[in-house]
Amino acid sequence: MKEIQAKSQRLFYNTKLKEYSRSLRKNMTNAERLLWSRLRRKQPKGYQVYRQRIVGNYIVDFYCPNAGLVIELDGGQHYTDDGVKKDIMRDEYLKKQGLKVLRFSDRDVFKNLTVVLEKIYENL
Repeated sequence: MKEIQAKSQRLFYNTKLKEYSRSLRKNMTNAERLLWSRLRRKQPKGYQVYRQRIVGNYIVDFYCPNAGLVIELDGGQHYTDDGVKKDIMRDEYLKKQGLKVLRFSDRDVFKNLTVVLEKIYENL
């Protein structure tokens, strides 16, 4: 386990997930790609946002350490009973680390990108 700095606290991450995280960055979903086009290069209020970042034993879709914010995009697998249970456990862990978690459906990104971005900006 190594550590990353976030909002004046140190978060540990599982180094064994590094290759998988890289693979996810190379193979983003269409919704992730669209949102990333609006978050990259410090676009939201000058905050740096990372994609497919390791936090603990999880890989989060987007992470802004200065705001302590995690942004998750949920495709169909998140709406199964198993997916919902896993997301609850993941969110509880992230919140215990002092992070705020925002979740959006892929559909929200495609149909209401402006609203999604406004919600993200409100939480930075």
